[in-house]
Formats: sequence, C-alpha cells, structure tokens
Amino acid sequence: MPKQCFGKSHVPLSPAVRAGDFVYVSGQVPVGSDGLVVKGGIAEQAEQVLQNVKAALALAGCTMDDVVKTTVWLEDARDFGAFNTVYAKHFPNDPPARTTVESRLMIDIKIEIEAVAYRPV
Repeated sequence: MPKQCFGKSHVPLSPAVRAGDFVYVSGQVPVGSDGLVVKGGIAEQAEQVLQNVKAALALAGCTMDDVVKTTVWLEDARDFGAFNTVYAKHFPNDPPARTTVESRLMIDIKIEIEAVAYRPV
C-alpha cells in the first residue's frame, strides 16, 4: 500500500501520513485556528498541541486511542510536571509509549508533540 498524505500546511510537510497500518503525525505546535501561538503557559500550550494532534489524527481516521508512541519536546524541563497533568487527561487509559526531552524549539513556544498511531485499514 502506498503512503497517503492528509491535510495541508504552510510549510513543506503533511500533518499526517498513513503508511500501511501506521499513521505518523508531524510535530504539532501550540497554534490555534487563527494561526497564532496560544497565550498562556505550558498548560494552555500543551492543551492546544494535544488538540492539534487529535485533529491531525482525525484527518487519517484515527483517534487518540490509536496512538502508540509520542515524542515530546519541552522548552523547559521544569514544565514537566504541569505538562504531565494535561497529557494524562488526553490519555487516561493505557497511555502510549513516550519520549520527552528538553530542547530549544524552532519558534518561541514551550512544547511540540509528534505521534504515531496504529489503525489497521
């Protein structure tokens, strides 16, 4: 089965790509529907990013329950606890495998998340 791309972006990437039974979601940032970075701290930005992950998954017919792996970049490791509080609400049962690192990000944001989902076609 060839890869299938979903959604459009203002940069050269696809928000979601299906390759066989896996869906790969590009790194999502805390940008709202108005195209602006959401105001607030890590809790507000993490919530927006996870909503964006959910929306990208939906483009490929997936839900958060299909996510098997996430990678999280935090701008400040001291935000880890507050981030975990928000993240746990989106994955209340059987959370996916996850890697979390502290990193300088490409724009002035506090968090970015990418995801891999598994949903047989």
